[in-house]
Amino acid sequence: MQALLGVIFHFIGGFASGSFYMPYKKVRGWAWESYWIVGGIFSWLIVPPVAAYLTVPGFADIIQSTDISILKVTYIMGVLWGIGGLTYGLGVRFLGMSLGNSVILGFCSAFGSLVPSIYYNFVPTAGKTSFTDMLADTGGQWVLAGVVVCLIGIAICGKAGMMKENDLDEEAKQKSVSEFNISKGLIIATISGILSAFFNFGIEAGKPMAEEAVVRGFNPLFQNNVIYIILLWGGLTTNFIWCMILNFRNKTFGDYKNPSTPLLKNYIFSALAGTTWFLQFFFYGMGESKLGNGASSWILHMAFIILISNLWGIFLKEWAGVSKKTITTISIGIGLIVASVLIVGYGNSI
Repeated sequence: MQALLGVIFHFIGGFASGSFYMPYKKVRGWAWESYWIVGGIFSWLIVPPVAAYLTVPGFADIIQSTDISILKVTYIMGVLWGIGGLTYGLGVRFLGMSLGNSVILGFCSAFGSLVPSIYYNFVPTAGKTSFTDMLADTGGQWVLAGVVVCLIGIAICGKAGMMKENDLDEEAKQKSVSEFNISKGLIIATISGILSAFFNFGIEAGKPMAEEAVVRGFNPLFQNNVIYIILLWGGLTTNFIWCMILNFRNKTFGDYKNPSTPLLKNYIFSALAGTTWFLQFFFYGMGESKLGNGASSWILHMAFIILISNLWGIFLKEWAGVSKKTITTISIGIGLIVASVLIVGYGNSI
């Protein structure tokens, strides 16, 4: 029953993550950097402490009593993940919900499983699996096999994106994804997927805070909400700096008070997108507390996001008008990514 609840929580989180970009599509008259940072302020600054206050009221005391080295590593992982989150928005912008999420989250699931083990190879820690351990262990070998399958699936998805570009004329491409750009999108999506995986290690680095929350008698279901405060500050730092640079470079600071745009709706839709984004990790923490395996939880979470985002891609007709061969190619690529997620999950379970 506990495992079933964990899967359900991960599905809800995956649905939130796979859907959060939809409200941004309702924003009118704002540059990308303007609505991205407004939503981000809700995702990374406003909603996390509210959620922590409601579920772990003593979160501030726990953070204050945590060793500075733990806070520092958690924050740095957040900064690195923030670059991935920033480029995620750009990846989806250039590739669309379906292809963008498949490539980004494929890399994210693969490297999210590998990054911690590589770290522990250089910093041996009791009870933690290093990359060398993975090579010598059956479960670890399954994980590595899953990563290889994932990379093959990503390559096939990339091929499908190139085929789509050849199938459609410029007008049709604009209808499916308004700023479709396969070469730029794949480069950005690769960077995003690799760096986004650092969120998983940020959770691992901040585990002492979650464990302290349980020791103090707070519900284990919400223990990760303490970690998110510090981890998401790192993400906010990266995204805020870059969006301000873009506002300055593109002269878009006026977006935030431009009377010729539907200001109230733009703020509401951006806030809704940001809040929905945070809900993915709110429910991720609940799912992880039930399954008890960080790596497997991460993989399951990624699998649900890939499935949901591709359903949105179908709904938005991002692949309308392409040849059957292209549809078959993208289906094979996505199928391999989902299969890789299950392989990695199996490897972590044994």
